[in-house]
Amino acid sequence: MSEEPGKDRDEDQKPQSRPVTAAARRERRASARPAARKDAAPSAKAKPKSKPASESEAEGKKGHATPSRDGKEKRAGLFARLFRFLKEVVAELRKVIWPTRKQMITYTAVVLVFLAVMVAIISGLDLGIGKLVALIFG
Repeated sequence: MSEEPGKDRDEDQKPQSRPVTAAARRERRASARPAARKDAAPSAKAKPKSKPASESEAEGKKGHATPSRDGKEKRAGLFARLFRFLKEVVAELRKVIWPTRKQMITYTAVVLVFLAVMVAIISGLDLGIGKLVALIFG
């Protein structure tokens, strides 16, 4: 703890800034995920399968059709499906790492400069080809 009593509380209340680098984003995502459980269920290889005592037991388990369901599963209504879709959209948008204001200004400037250069090139080619066609066909 620091010597100033209010300083620690101020630091705890500050909102975390968004990660800037890709490595910081990966680290933030990894810290948000739950850790793998060590006491998870053992794999299928650890439990050996027992063989039936006789062939009649093995035949008794096979040879009949899979029982059908009593009825079809109920399909959710239109508004329930729409609400679920919108909830999933919001959940996905929360996973997005949004660019900062500085990044947006930079990216916008790059796009505008690129467009200006491309417009100049295409305009120059159009005027040049137009003059060439006018000279040839006349």
